[in-house]
Amino acid sequence: MSVWEFVGLAVVGYVTGVVGFVTGMASIVSFPALLAFGLSPVAANATNTVSLIAIGVGATARAGEEIKGRGRELYEWIALSAVGGAVGAALLLIGSDAVFAAVVPFLVALGGVALLLQPRILALHDHRHAGIFTVVGLFAVSIYVGYFGAGGGVLFVALLLLTRAESIHSATVLKSFFLGIANLVAAIGFAFFAPVHWGVAAALALGALAGGWSGPPVAKLIPADVMRIGVGVGALGLAAWLFFR
Repeated sequence: MSVWEFVGLAVVGYVTGVVGFVTGMASIVSFPALLAFGLSPVAANATNTVSLIAIGVGATARAGEEIKGRGRELYEWIALSAVGGAVGAALLLIGSDAVFAAVVPFLVALGGVALLLQPRILALHDHRHAGIFTVVGLFAVSIYVGYFGAGGGVLFVALLLLTRAESIHSATVLKSFFLGIANLVAAIGFAFFAPVHWGVAAALALGALAGGWSGPPVAKLIPADVMRIGVGVGALGLAAWLFFR
């Protein structure tokens, strides 16, 4: 890998970090970039998951007040995210490349639709259904994140707003935290059993760390709806390209 390729991937990583914090759709930026770089779908997904750990680190560094003081509940959520991420990674590893390649367009489309419908999803905010729904939902979304993850952030935010009395700000911060845990656990499995391209992962992670860190202030400068609609439409276009290529 040349110096310019490393720099280019780091820039992609930075954009991935910012987009991931604001919209929860980090993989929509990084995954196609890795395919364009020449990686197979499974290798691109494994490499992408490893690099996305940096977004969680960067965002969590600014999330102290949101995750403090939650007691035992937070530890239960961390465990659910970790186990779910492990299950999702295992499903990817035991499945075939052909199955993953066939499923990815639909997962990308799901993420794009979830993002475009986000305002309607958030309008359903009703924390009366907390408890078991939060537990089951958190586990299910973590499995999805461990397997692929595009749109996982949107699903995390929607889950927290639908089942908890969380503000949009705290839900967004917690989303990055839980995504980071699920990605971390999946990445550990991929590091041993999947074809991770470590040089590419390092370049993306470097940019993603900076993007996750600067996500909160950048989010204040870019209209959320502009980025949401742009990324959502782009996700549907990417899904169509992956399906017909």
